[in-house]
Amino acid sequence: MTADSSEQQTRGSRATEAFYGRRNGKPLRPHQRFLREDLLPQLKLDLMSPAPQDLRTLFMADVSKVRMEIGFGGGEHLVHEATRKPEAGFIGVEPFVNGMAKMLGAQDANPLPNLRLYDDDATLVLDWLPDASLDGIDLFYPDPWPKKKHWKRRFVSQKNLTRFARVLKPGALFRFASDIDTYVNWTLQHCHDHGKFEWQAQSAADWHTPYEAWPGTRYEAKAFREGRQAAYLTFIRR
Repeated sequence: MTADSSEQQTRGSRATEAFYGRRNGKPLRPHQRFLREDLLPQLKLDLMSPAPQDLRTLFMADVSKVRMEIGFGGGEHLVHEATRKPEAGFIGVEPFVNGMAKMLGAQDANPLPNLRLYDDDATLVLDWLPDASLDGIDLFYPDPWPKKKHWKRRFVSQKNLTRFARVLKPGALFRFASDIDTYVNWTLQHCHDHGKFEWQAQSAADWHTPYEAWPGTRYEAKAFREGRQAAYLTFIRR
């Protein structure tokens, strides 16, 4: 085993960091439990093995680039993107059991060969991936931890931005959406302070303009019903 592969295996097998998100909701139905036991192992990344230097080999489809979505919720956006961009491979990470169950149901009904999944802490995947291996990272509507004493739990942090910077190719995009003003400002400030990410907004309207072919999410629809406005931030990896 080479030094690089040994390091990657160590990354993949380390214990998860403090994880504050919810993991379980309503009990799964029998078919959902079956998919979790049968289908998920077929799609789940094996972090106990060294990551391939070329992530395109992870997929059954012939893909030209690889993107990652962290915390995909029910999977609406991830399925939409993987369907409309079959030339790209997508890694979806969601530790919430019920969210993963929805994704597995969608994958069972309409299999997408350009999709791989992981059902635990995203930092484990980030630490497993090779340097400069991703063409994009999406983080949409993450848990905002609105109380100031809990802000340190937010996924956007200097440590995680350093993880992003390591695995993103130069020129790749980090996209972030939220309906919580304090988290939007937090992300702008953290990316500015980090130094490896440049905000791409050209006008005041840009950050309230949804991404191309944006399908929306169930969480976003709820935010709109409750009178909150969404912000859509795009940063380029310098």
